[in-house]
Amino acid sequence: MFCLGARKCVLNSMSALKLLRSHTASTAGCRFFATKRGVTSAGDGKQETVIRIPRQMQARIDNVKQIKGKRLEKVSTTKAGKLLIVSKHSKLNQPASYTLGKFDRPHLASEGWKHNKSFGDFFTINSTQKDLPFVTVAGGKEGEEKGVEKAVTFKSLGLCQELTEALQAMGIVYPTTVQLQTIPKLLKGKNVLCAAETGSGKTLCYLLPLIHKLSLNRYERESNSQAPQSVVLVPSRELADQVKAVAKSLGAPSGLVVRNVGGGRGIGNVKLAFSGSSPDILIATPGALWKALRRNYVDLSDLSCFVMDEADTLFDESFAELVESILLQTQVASDPSETVGLGRKAQLVVIGATFPGGVGELLKQVTDLGSIVTVKSKRLHHLMPHVKQAFLKVRGAEKLVELLQIIRTPAAADRDGAGVLVFCNSASTVNWLGYLLDDHGVKHARLQGQMPAVMRAGIFNTFQKGLVDVLVCTDIASRGLDTQRVKTVINYDFPPSHTDYLHRAGRVGRMGSKSPGSVVSFVTHPWDVELVQKIETAARRRASLPGMESAIHQPSPKAHLTQFDSDVKTE
Repeated sequence: MFCLGARKCVLNSMSALKLLRSHTASTAGCRFFATKRGVTSAGDGKQETVIRIPRQMQARIDNVKQIKGKRLEKVSTTKAGKLLIVSKHSKLNQPASYTLGKFDRPHLASEGWKHNKSFGDFFTINSTQKDLPFVTVAGGKEGEEKGVEKAVTFKSLGLCQELTEALQAMGIVYPTTVQLQTIPKLLKGKNVLCAAETGSGKTLCYLLPLIHKLSLNRYERESNSQAPQSVVLVPSRELADQVKAVAKSLGAPSGLVVRNVGGGRGIGNVKLAFSGSSPDILIATPGALWKALRRNYVDLSDLSCFVMDEADTLFDESFAELVESILLQTQVASDPSETVGLGRKAQLVVIGATFPGGVGELLKQVTDLGSIVTVKSKRLHHLMPHVKQAFLKVRGAEKLVELLQIIRTPAAADRDGAGVLVFCNSASTVNWLGYLLDDHGVKHARLQGQMPAVMRAGIFNTFQKGLVDVLVCTDIASRGLDTQRVKTVINYDFPPSHTDYLHRAGRVGRMGSKSPGSVVSFVTHPWDVELVQKIETAARRRASLPGMESAIHQPSPKAHLTQFDSDVKTE
């Protein structure tokens, strides 16, 4: 019975196949179906099976397979032309003409870097443009050739003649994008928070309006030996020295007195800084200024302007308590009309390369947050498109070998006296690495916050003047310092946050730099990999780095009760 039933089934199948073949022959010209052919055996004979699938359905199946990653070889984004991402594995390269979508799943070169077998892997984010992103197009030849309206100069912004002539003597004629947005607002007396990428000329953003106003009003000044006209608060002595040098050169034609004071040298040096007539511009670190206020060496009641430079560092928990105490002794204006006349209040200027967190909680105590005008760069918190950035997965024991190779590979003629910054996460690593470089005959300088003030004095200037080409340092050298001669930044220790990475990488590709430079980062620990993957994802999507502040937030009701108990950073 079983054999007869099976034979009947086979005969029925053969007749069905004949019908199917005849139907296929009649629709052979149909373009809406895909055919797949197979061979089935029935006894000694062989029959060809034809399976017809609608083309639309087949396309959908292929699409699903690609999305699920089952056929990655068909989704390769590698094309001819310049590459944005260059990986050790070429299938993970990404061309500069391709941008990863917001909801597309990225295939990262650093995907498996937490595995022990990933050591030796690498990828590079290439530069995608030659021009600095913060330079105005109207300031170059391109604008003139295309007939764009006349380029905006510092003179057309309304600055006094002494200032514009001083700028021309420095070779500075055209303002950057952030200067165009910020200077007119400051000249009108508004409180401004300016956040823009590193190297875009933020120091001139506040110094030019400040010196302009002081120059116009220098004959109306009251003689008070304890009352400076303006204060610039900075997080480090090195930055205070730098800002003082720029302010003196710009204020010299107007006869302005510029003075700076930094911590770490004892109260005698602080008292000496305030002896004699009061300065027009006082540049100070928080610790030194607070010591002077407590001993009544200085009076902030008659300020015309209060500037906080590198505000993201000043608003950090380690500085916030000092900064809050200083601000509470300063009368900050809530309206431009309050910055002139008798009983004037100080105009507030907050400057940073990244948007400072906690700014609302602190400033709410001294002024109306609605009075603060926010100026943000379009590329704030983005990776710099004109700087090449490489990431190497290396073991801790191999980092010194890689470092020596990078330092020694470029010929002296090729480097043309350019500097190299080597960043470490701690003072102890700076000292240890310095000893090893001494053993290998590499001439260098070291800079870290735990050094005595006498040792720190002049170290950065020595590097700036080219007496040494390699500076091993902590993040003390990543905030605000002008490093035009630096061509290479090496993150010997990967930075602990995106903010620190942006500041370190911002030491190259600055206004006035001869070349855009490059950044090389050694990636060793699993927690380093997590940050690297976020950086790579942002690069592939041409997006800003995640998890960073972008606006002033109103403080919570209990914010004013918060106590900062952390130790004060060494200045």
